[in-house]
Amino acid sequence: MLDLTKLNKSFESRMRLGIMSVLAVNDEVEFTELKNLLVASDGNLSSHLQALEKVGYVKTHKQFVGRKPKTTCEATSEGMKAFKAHLSALEELIRS
Repeated sequence: MLDLTKLNKSFESRMRLGIMSVLAVNDEVEFTELKNLLVASDGNLSSHLQALEKVGYVKTHKQFVGRKPKTTCEATSEGMKAFKAHLSALEELIRS
């Protein structure tokens, strides 16, 4: 019997899964690089990052370098724990 309750609703979106996948292997990623890697628009990526921030899985840092804004993103320890549990649940589903 498949137990879908172990899957985390925060990662059901392809974009959020992609965000967490990139952040899982990088300490910090610039918004522009993340946008290019995921082939996303500014607005789409921003809304998904905000959703992940709201549940405490991602942190964004905004600063200015010279006169240009620079936004970086990182996964929180809580976010990584939740993401790893989600991946484990997916693996379990695949094996069953």
